[in-house]
Amino acid sequence: MTNKTGFKSAVAALALCLSTGLQASYQSHEQAQAFVQRMASEHGFDTAYVSGLLARAERKQAILDAISRPAEKVLTWKDYRKIFLDERRIAQGREFLQQYKVPLARAELQFGVPAHIIAAIIGVETRYGQLKGSYRVLDALATLAFDYPPRSKFFTSELEQYLLLVKEQGFKAEELMGSYAGAMGFGQFISSSYRHYAVDFDGDGIADIINNPIDAIGSVANYFSKHGWQSGEAVTVTATINDKTDRDLANQSLKPQHSLQDIQAGGFQPSFDVDINSPATAMILQGEQGDEAWIGFKNFYVITRYNHSKLYAMAVFQLSESIK
Repeated sequence: MTNKTGFKSAVAALALCLSTGLQASYQSHEQAQAFVQRMASEHGFDTAYVSGLLARAERKQAILDAISRPAEKVLTWKDYRKIFLDERRIAQGREFLQQYKVPLARAELQFGVPAHIIAAIIGVETRYGQLKGSYRVLDALATLAFDYPPRSKFFTSELEQYLLLVKEQGFKAEELMGSYAGAMGFGQFISSSYRHYAVDFDGDGIADIINNPIDAIGSVANYFSKHGWQSGEAVTVTATINDKTDRDLANQSLKPQHSLQDIQAGGFQPSFDVDINSPATAMILQGEQGDEAWIGFKNFYVITRYNHSKLYAMAVFQLSESIK
């Protein structure tokens, strides 16, 4: 009994040491040290403050696991669709549209982005503000900046943007919660997007997309506007295909690289008339009943600037159509 107890104590002590070592490594990590110096030299941060934050940042294996298998890359359309187009989310979307119809209408008028598209983004991202993320943003960004080499450069930049954001907004860096990728608030803005696109839409002098749904509505609309949303234009349409369709045209790029005329010549026939000179992209998705053919336009591409996935953009579009 004594030996077992002693063994368990030793294991616990070792685990504590390893945990402490992993946590402290961000303070002494070569990349982290360079980051601290850059924040001081380029932005005037106190080195002790930044170093202290990194010392308290925790490495999260769950974050590394999650980013290595995003749903957009491992699921087919028929399975991905089920996540975001359930009856509950649709009902909540209609409630959101009704509850915030005034600011949504104002955002549509000011930015040209339909209210149901704005609501659908918030619905897909956080179920209308109910699920904003369970990780500390500091932990997420430090973990991905210093322990995820494939995107270390990007997340180091986002960590930089995060510290600038908390300084500007008066936030406490260790308190904000978000997604495994460090996205925050109703619309899940990453730090750089928060700084560049968040707006004070209710006139209280604060651009708060974390707790203020009205600011979040205006900020999502502003994001789409800044990325080239075309008011009144189509997003995507279904298409018919046959045995002679050139399937090599499908899924080439998120960005429209052909004219609709070229897409039609390749055997993708849109379900309703659209300007044949419109830039377009052809898609074939795996649906419940087999292959689904779609044609995406500039506004579909704009949705993918939020998340670089045709599955994501299609979920947003179909949810928006279901709730309006």
